[in-house]
Amino acid sequence: MSARPLGARGARIVVVGASRAGLSAARALRAEGFAGELVLVGAEPHAPYDRTMLSKELLLGEVGEPAPLTGAAELEALGAEWLLGRRAQALRSATREVVLDDGRWLRFDGLVIATGAAPRRLPLAALDGVSTFRDLDDARALRRVLAPGVRVVVIGGGFVGLEVAAAARRAGAEVTVVEAAAQPLAPVFGEQVGAALARLHAAEGAALRTGTQVRALEGRERIERVVLDDGQVLAADAVVVGVGAAPATSWLLGAGLALDDGVLCDERLATALPGVVAAGDVARWRHPELARHVRGEHWETAHEQGEAAARALLHGSSAAPFAPLPFVSSRQYDHVLHFAGWRPPGARLTVLDGDPAAGRFTAAFLDGGRARAVLALNDPRAFRRLRRALSENAPLPQATAVTA
Repeated sequence: MSARPLGARGARIVVVGASRAGLSAARALRAEGFAGELVLVGAEPHAPYDRTMLSKELLLGEVGEPAPLTGAAELEALGAEWLLGRRAQALRSATREVVLDDGRWLRFDGLVIATGAAPRRLPLAALDGVSTFRDLDDARALRRVLAPGVRVVVIGGGFVGLEVAAAARRAGAEVTVVEAAAQPLAPVFGEQVGAALARLHAAEGAALRTGTQVRALEGRERIERVVLDDGQVLAADAVVVGVGAAPATSWLLGAGLALDDGVLCDERLATALPGVVAAGDVARWRHPELARHVRGEHWETAHEQGEAAARALLHGSSAAPFAPLPFVSSRQYDHVLHFAGWRPPGARLTVLDGDPAAGRFTAAFLDGGRARAVLALNDPRAFRRLRRALSENAPLPQATAVTA
């Protein structure tokens, strides 16, 4: 079944995913002149909210609820139908329909896939007190548990795991982080940066168990113990599993889309199906400058991708290729880590200023003598200069320390 032109009377665009990328796409569609029917489908029952606050301000008790991404006035101005608390179960590409979990189906002329990613789970015993940390309900549940003396084991030393560990320590909980790598975040930034972060957490009283994995979760009905591969047994009142997330693509199986660690897209975020684009954590697109497919998992990338996907849907090949400079910020205790760019495999870390051992430094990742990414720990002003220089392909300051 062919699609109606998106400028035709009665044309419908369906956006599956009602978080940052989906909302950004909806805004851009209206801004770019789409006047047809707009439907947003969201798996959560909540209106779009700021997920970056979950592991920081919300867990720390600094706010009661995360900030909404939009207000009532804008929701009305978008003129969209919102189907919240509904999941997409299948995509019928031949008839251009999205099938929902309540049996309803939505015909579309244009489709934005923005279903994000789902937390990875461990193939271990399912016990009360063991949870992932991805959405508002997860954060609310953990906040109710945190209290002085509560024993919390965080499995995974990535961004989410470290931020949750920091919030739990500030709440007075006894925290242990279990990480398979030699240092937290070492697979992303290397062991030198990972060691700097490990020292910060140790100074705050968090215990780190690195180079080991979880063998078993034990307890009667509720979690009591975490058993590690190296034989250690950790007493636990609560366990947070933060071992990454996988693109939410299971509902797209058999739809004729190329799926490989996400929905494969071209450099404009268009898929192989006409009138279908993807944005956010679920999209894996060909970066025009890197000349390879990449996937980004950060709110700023999701926001920019939503806008770019909308333009690609409306304007096709005349839309500009999507070539962002990714940005990540992570707050842990009173420390802030900033990162921008792409770290190619094998890129070397060069310290530009400060000292990782002292907990304050700036650095760049070099590949063939060219800076591909910049990083700063506890130096936001210097980071802003480095990020601007990287985006403008300007020279970075000379290194004052050895490469690693």
